[in-house]
Amino acid sequence: MKFLLETWSAGARAGLLMFGELQLETPCLLMVTKKGLPAHITHDLLENVLPDAGALQISPIHFLESPPPSIVASVGGVHKLLSLQRRVVVGIARDSFGQEADGLNGTKFGAAFETSSGRRVVGPKKYMEAINALRPDLWATLPDEVPAWATTKRHRMSVDRTLRWLDDCLTLNAVQDNSVLGVVVGGSNVEERKRSAEATARRNVSGFSLGGFGLGEIPQERAALLKSTIAYLPEEKVRHVSGLGMPEEVLEGVAAGIDLFDSTYPHSLTMKGFAMTFPLWMEQQNGYHPLSEEEHAADMDLTKIDLHSAVHRCDVNPIVKGCKCYSCRKHTRAYIHHLLNVHEMLAQTLLDIHNYHHYFSFFRAIRTSIAMNKFQAFREWFMSRRRYIAGADAISSKQSDDLLVAKNVINHQIST
Repeated sequence: MKFLLETWSAGARAGLLMFGELQLETPCLLMVTKKGLPAHITHDLLENVLPDAGALQISPIHFLESPPPSIVASVGGVHKLLSLQRRVVVGIARDSFGQEADGLNGTKFGAAFETSSGRRVVGPKKYMEAINALRPDLWATLPDEVPAWATTKRHRMSVDRTLRWLDDCLTLNAVQDNSVLGVVVGGSNVEERKRSAEATARRNVSGFSLGGFGLGEIPQERAALLKSTIAYLPEEKVRHVSGLGMPEEVLEGVAAGIDLFDSTYPHSLTMKGFAMTFPLWMEQQNGYHPLSEEEHAADMDLTKIDLHSAVHRCDVNPIVKGCKCYSCRKHTRAYIHHLLNVHEMLAQTLLDIHNYHHYFSFFRAIRTSIAMNKFQAFREWFMSRRRYIAGADAISSKQSDDLLVAKNVINHQIST
């Protein structure tokens, strides 16, 4: 892997991440998958309909059971197993439930994950069995993530464990032609994040994954946490973050100098029957410009539309006028509304196509604004135009529910 920085703008940076013949322009979105494949997007759609989907994020934990690492290894790795030879595959373990003791498979402590067969405790040894079998292009080491409301003592312990697991993962790495992201933790504790960043930067890693975000930190404090972490990381190495998936959060991460994001936001909207319609400041022949009158009339200042709603029953307009995605070029709001009401899976396919296309276009607009040294203007313009529809945001409510579940599960471990 090679990472080349090309330009900066107001703290944001644009670059090129190269994996042999495959290249990713950064900042970019990693398409989140389940067991390596998007839920409703087939290979031909990835190739022909979503060309910006150059990188997929997988969870190595998903490959500990079905199929097990031995099967994946015998096939030749995740690229051959899933026919993803022309896609960058990034292995990142997400949604852990803290740490637990495990006396069954030779591991003192490991991160607890919910799997299809119940909770499973995974230590560095078991985790690296999956990594060595999958052979991803890029992968992050095993973290001990704790919620923001944990005590200082627990954050300190999290940093120590994550560093110890980082060393174990590097030792157990049997595939030397892939690249490693060292995980930086510390929760809402600025000093612990600084200590974690400095110690991780001294290891032999190709880049960094900022863990612990999206676990209950106060949004007003997030900028300071990002700054206190990134300030101690070498700028020539790639940076990834999980937990920042909303457009406002992405812009905040880009402004801090993050290069890679993974987000369930597009697919979560799809599963609720929503389509993205928020404005995009796209590249034009004569440079950037605000929304046109036609886009204004199409209500593109709203964040999303609910295609379950009966108001779309006879609406023969595309989801977003002027959108070049397959769904908007070929189908109407009324058709997708009908598919949703008769519970036809094609509805989720068409919505996923649009939502991912829209979000990839959002990242393309970010990259172009950086290249034109107008990122700050783009960010201010975007924030001034974006409005929330009345009521709770579809993803915010989901994140709140997830955080409540995580808090109930982890709370008894915080003082350990």
